[in-house]
Amino acid sequence: MYSKILLAADGSDNSIRAAEQAAKIASLSEDATVEIVYVMDYSKSKREVLHSQSSETLELERRKNLFPIEVLLREVNVTYKLTMLHGDPGPTLVEYANKMSCSMMIIGSRGLNTLQEMVLGSVSHKVAKRVNCPVLIVK
Repeated sequence: MYSKILLAADGSDNSIRAAEQAAKIASLSEDATVEIVYVMDYSKSKREVLHSQSSETLELERRKNLFPIEVLLREVNVTYKLTMLHGDPGPTLVEYANKMSCSMMIIGSRGLNTLQEMVLGSVSHKVAKRVNCPVLIVK
């Protein structure tokens, strides 16, 4: 079964739905762990740092986004850990997932409109194409 599940999360509604699926899958196996991976986008993190009062405040704000996901996993007694990374979300998630040799990755669909997705591509699409493990994209 899936023993090491990587959950890409940013606190959005889609990532919370992805966390619900991760909790269901992880609860099927006693030794399953979920690693919540939050990627701080460089372009957004620069702006956040400029507007933040301190690094502790900024860290707290980022953790607050993931708090509902942590509560969800705790409620179903799933072992989890939180990893925060810096970089462009798509390539950073792919590099990390391939390096960690996870058994499954779960990511929320971002829901870009058709034009944006055609021009830019979604993070979930980029990840699904390049990660070496099964990927579940949750809408």
